[in-house]
Amino acid sequence: MDDPVETANALSSIVGAAHVLTDADQRAGYETDWTGRYCGRCSAVVRPATTAEVVAVLRYCNDHAVTVVPQAGNTGLVGASVPRAAGHRASIVLSMRRLDTISDIDASSMQVTTGAGVTIADWQRAASAGGIDTPIDFAARDSATVGGAIATNAGGSRVVRFGTMRQQVVGVEAVLADGTVVGSLAGLPKETVGLHWPSLLAGSEGTLAVITAARLRLVPRFEYVTTMLAAMDSVEAARETLALVRSELGSLDSIEMMFPEAMELVSVHLGTGAPVDVPAGGVALLIECADHADPTAGLHAVFDTIDGAVATAVATGGPRRQQLLAFRDRITEAIAAAATASGTPTYKLDVAVPVAAIEGVVDLARRVARRQQARLIPFGHLAEGNLHLNFLGATNPDEIADTVLPVVASLGGTISAEHGVGVAKTTWMHLVRSTGDLAAQQSIKRALDPNGILNPGVLDPSMGRVDDDQVP
Repeated sequence: MDDPVETANALSSIVGAAHVLTDADQRAGYETDWTGRYCGRCSAVVRPATTAEVVAVLRYCNDHAVTVVPQAGNTGLVGASVPRAAGHRASIVLSMRRLDTISDIDASSMQVTTGAGVTIADWQRAASAGGIDTPIDFAARDSATVGGAIATNAGGSRVVRFGTMRQQVVGVEAVLADGTVVGSLAGLPKETVGLHWPSLLAGSEGTLAVITAARLRLVPRFEYVTTMLAAMDSVEAARETLALVRSELGSLDSIEMMFPEAMELVSVHLGTGAPVDVPAGGVALLIECADHADPTAGLHAVFDTIDGAVATAVATGGPRRQQLLAFRDRITEAIAAAATASGTPTYKLDVAVPVAAIEGVVDLARRVARRQQARLIPFGHLAEGNLHLNFLGATNPDEIADTVLPVVASLGGTISAEHGVGVAKTTWMHLVRSTGDLAAQQSIKRALDPNGILNPGVLDPSMGRVDDDQVP
């Protein structure tokens, strides 16, 4: 193993001493993930500012057997962006936050080039300044970055209209483990020559290459946005509503679901009453329609035909709209606050199932939570059947996963819908990927990273279950 001081000195000569953090207090924020559940130790945090610096850092690490954990905004929830708890090899966290330039905004091609460290919010602001918009949005927009969103193939609220991050990447620049730069930022819609790097790297979680920049898709900016928070008397009524709004409203921009437990938690966190009361057994829908003409009348017309809607609150802007959005955007914040108060990290399962199976999976998760005397906070993205199952006070997370994930897989679902696999879910990858799939994945990993320096353990079923010492 390399001497940590020697490694730090060598990397300081590349990025500057101010951007190689070796002090324990400086490293701490990079060594624990957002949930507080996954953590480890690295010998240094290295913060390059250019692709050339990333190239030089990776060449050094590859030559000296130093493992590299690429990290973007560190908003991950599955332990993929923090060091592993132990190991015999030197390890660094490669923070990409300084690669934060935005350039070449082109309204004719509806594209923009961003560094991997650009936040989703800054991508949005740059697009808005040009009179256009981004196809991706989620609550962690102020800290989550473009590079991290690509690495996990993140989605968020606008997937129903525009798809996940993979669909938004029209070009990518990345650095392989040996320092080779691959990809292109040309953004040509009809580029058909050979391997498509955006497709390969989206969802690879930093195991194949380090993304340094991307050419991203932009979308029209709609002048009119109508936001509705609707209390439905059942999940079945919510599903029928989804079918109607998808077929009747071309302006549908998002349709999110919050179960009563989530609505109650956010109400307490915000210190305010919910705009609508969700009955037991029901669900709240946050629906947004956006268009060049006011979509409000059309949305009301659809709801006039729905029997299961027991209450609605509507806004087209201003503080009222922000109040409605808060009941979705601030759920994760409210969960984090509750977990901090309890002293136990949240255990999160991010799964997706056919929409018809949502209610059954939530009921199963509730039973598991009751068995462990834990508190379940469920919410998600209705159109994709994507459920975020958050367990507060869970005493045996593996029992939860061992109970829920096989059922999800048996229903034709997936064990990870947008947060990634990381180290948290490697044990259960076989539920949704065949032996051949997993072997081919490992073959690609060995071909691009033969020395295994990039994010070891992530997306690796041979790793087994996460050790207890990775949980503080």
